[in-house]
Amino acid sequence: MRTYFFVLLVLGLSACQAPSTTPPTTTAAAPNQLTQGEVAAGWKLLFDGTSLNGWHVWGHAGQPVTGWEVKDGELIALGVTEHGADLLTQDPYESFELLVDWKVSPGGNSGILFHVVEDTARYGAVYFTGPEYQLVDDIGFPEKLEDTQKSACNYGMHPVASPPSKPAGEWNTSRLLVDGTHVEHWLNGQKTVEYEMWSPDWEARKAAGKWKDYPDYGLARTGFISLQDHGLKTWFRNVKIRPIVRQGGDSDGD
Repeated sequence: MRTYFFVLLVLGLSACQAPSTTPPTTTAAAPNQLTQGEVAAGWKLLFDGTSLNGWHVWGHAGQPVTGWEVKDGELIALGVTEHGADLLTQDPYESFELLVDWKVSPGGNSGILFHVVEDTARYGAVYFTGPEYQLVDDIGFPEKLEDTQKSACNYGMHPVASPPSKPAGEWNTSRLLVDGTHVEHWLNGQKTVEYEMWSPDWEARKAAGKWKDYPDYGLARTGFISLQDHGLKTWFRNVKIRPIVRQGGDSDGD
């Protein structure tokens, strides 16, 4: 009887230790690609990983893009001149969910802006109209950063005291949700700020800060998404958007 149980024990241990012949599965897509689940959920790529298709420089629609390059599956702001080549999407968006990976140079500074109005006769830059999800080297920026200047804040409006950002040169993942008046900023899986556009609180913050001198800041209900060129190299990849369907069945960006 003892020998019988010993044989069963050995066979059981051998079975537990046998290597699996089934490869591990994952739902993650390769960089700059969508999973089947994302496609089914309505996501689309804004950056295909190989070209600048679907983008143009602020004020230069239909012209070749300068100040940016695509290399090794990354969309790179070369930082030749400050605010020299802010990129805009081909289509405007009203309500949407945006995902993007990014990293900055040491001391670098950039941003993701939305509801940008492209009217160079009236406005001098994308930030005259578009609210900004801030991207910055929170550790190595050469000047003191206010909480309304740190990564994943609503620049100049809604502060982030301790952003969960990674050091310069390391990839971060941002999520920006704009659903009607409601906006959320997320960074590396953590929500950093949320706010209601055009609310009394929004108007009070605008009137008390930098944007009081920009009367059309944040007024547009729809507009382009912009990746900012702020004078130092910044890298982007996995730029994905899910337009949010509005009441009546219409969606943005079509």
